[in-house]
Amino acid sequence: MAEHNDLGKKGEKLAKEYLISEGYKLLYENWRLGRFEIDLVMQNDKNLIIVEVKTRNTMAFGPPESFVSKQQQLHLAEAVEGFFYKNPDINLEVRYDVVSVIIEEDTSKIMHFEDAFWPDNLSSFSIDI
Repeated sequence: MAEHNDLGKKGEKLAKEYLISEGYKLLYENWRLGRFEIDLVMQNDKNLIIVEVKTRNTMAFGPPESFVSKQQQLHLAEAVEGFFYKNPDINLEVRYDVVSVIIEEDTSKIMHFEDAFWPDNLSSFSIDI
C-alpha cells in the first residue's frame, strides 16, 4: 500500500478512537456506494454523523480540513442518500463533520469540526443503486 494510504488509514483509526472516546457510536467504517465512500458513519443521540477524515503529516500546504472540496461534499451527500436508501430503518438527522488529523513523527493532533458543512446543490442528484 502506498505511504499516503497508510497515513490515511492511521488517521481514520485515530479519528474513530477519538470519536468513540467522546461518546459517539460507530455504525460503519469506510461505507461505500459505488465510487463514493464515507470514512466513518457515527451516531450521537438522534444524529447520524457523516465524518470525513483528513490526515496530513505536515501543515505546509494548509490545515487538513481545508481539503474537503465542494465536489467531495456533494459526493458525500450522494453517498448519504444511498445510505438511507439501503438502510430505510434508520431515521436520524444528518450532520456532516470533519476530523482533521496531523501526524508528525511520534505525535498526533486531532481536531473535530462538528457540523462542518452542509452540501448545497442537492437537487442535482442521480443515485445509481
